[in-house]
Amino acid sequence: MSELRLQEKKSAIVRSVSKQMEELAYQQRAISDEQREEALQQKKVADEMRLRSEVERQNAIVSQNKAIASEHQAQEALQLAESERLIAEQQRIKAEFSKRVADTLSYTALGRSLGSLSSIQLQLGNTEVGDLLAYASYYYTNKNRADVYYPAVFQALTTASQSKHTWPRHKGSVTAMAYMSIDDDRMVTVSTYGEIFIHTKKGDELMTEALLNNSQYDFRDVFIDEHSTIYAVSRTGHLAIITKEATLVQYLYNLDNPIAVNYLDENNLLIIGERGLAQFDKQRKMVVASRELEFKVTASTRYDYKPILFDDQGRQHLVNNINDFETSNVPFKGTITAFASSKNNHLRVYGLSDGTIYLVDEISGKVTKLEGHLSRISKLKLNGWRLFSASYDGSMKLWNTASEKIEPMTLISADSWIINFTFDSKKQHAWIGDYQGNVIETILSVPMMVDIIRGKLKRDFTQDEWNYYIGKNIPYESFLSSSGKEVEP
Repeated sequence: MSELRLQEKKSAIVRSVSKQMEELAYQQRAISDEQREEALQQKKVADEMRLRSEVERQNAIVSQNKAIASEHQAQEALQLAESERLIAEQQRIKAEFSKRVADTLSYTALGRSLGSLSSIQLQLGNTEVGDLLAYASYYYTNKNRADVYYPAVFQALTTASQSKHTWPRHKGSVTAMAYMSIDDDRMVTVSTYGEIFIHTKKGDELMTEALLNNSQYDFRDVFIDEHSTIYAVSRTGHLAIITKEATLVQYLYNLDNPIAVNYLDENNLLIIGERGLAQFDKQRKMVVASRELEFKVTASTRYDYKPILFDDQGRQHLVNNINDFETSNVPFKGTITAFASSKNNHLRVYGLSDGTIYLVDEISGKVTKLEGHLSRISKLKLNGWRLFSASYDGSMKLWNTASEKIEPMTLISADSWIINFTFDSKKQHAWIGDYQGNVIETILSVPMMVDIIRGKLKRDFTQDEWNYYIGKNIPYESFLSSSGKEVEP
């Protein structure tokens, strides 16, 4: 019984412990359920957060794409704006250029029109208005950097400046003229009446001294060497040699009708007759060689640093020495009476007996016929692109060979044949010799002409004159002031 009671107590204890264990198990189960519920809740929250994060990530991607698209649109808009700005700038520049071109053309046309009006007024004797128009012609032409050598403008300047001066000096025709040297402003002229004169310009006066005056001679050409020795050849067959110490006249045997003298080399001159040549030794002062020609010489000058002859058979002969010629045909028909060339600009110019001038471009081979003279061309000179020509028609003309349309400008109109001309060392003046023995000076420098005209101006345009000649739309300017500033009329 005791053991049974003891076992019963143990069983009761075991049951109590089991019950307690069961209660603990229930409690742990409840806790586990709560934790599982909490875990589920946390998982739900985590899932919601993950979904929200994914949505936000998607929204961020969308926003990023929108931002990139917006940036691209902004860049495209910027590029479009820059392109439109550049187009607008180009259109502005083009518009300004077009305006400048239009203004330049307008003022250039005005300058040329004023030049023509000036020439008309000067011919009518209206000197004051003619001078004002000539200066205005130059002013608007030069202001717009147009060509002041355009015929209408240049002609007005030469006429208004009254740049021509004439001195009757020779009894015979002035056949040749040359300066003593670049540094010596004395000029030598020779004539058909056996005259060799030397001239010095002092102010408005031409001081003249006779070096030789003997009517039995007929001088046709003159050459001055580096030692200032003067050689003048006479058609009578004589050669005059003038130095500081003495004057010597020699007869040239075996040479009929000498018409020109040319530089051959340092020690020798080439004396050219109508049908023969002679080599003259300057040191020995004698002819050392001569030869006859099977043709008649119509003109002679220099080309490619050598003497060149033109004959009556349409040929040209480049002289290497008295017995060595390079002969070729002239590229057109006619008798050559004058020739000039420019190695820098690759030009050759031929003057004919009928007054025609041919301009040859040595590079392209193009031949341009220039018409403006009425009779024999007596002398041609090239100064850059400007061609100067003289003729027996009594005129000396200027041609701008660089122009598309080459037109002549008359520099001098003389009362007789113009036989020869030359320039001073600065090429500011031209000196002309005519058939009547006159020595004529004319100004070539545009600035010098303008200074002369400005010095002659006595008044400005009246407002009515300005409106009539210049135009109401152009601001009034005073040409008596030093800079042509706009002023109240």
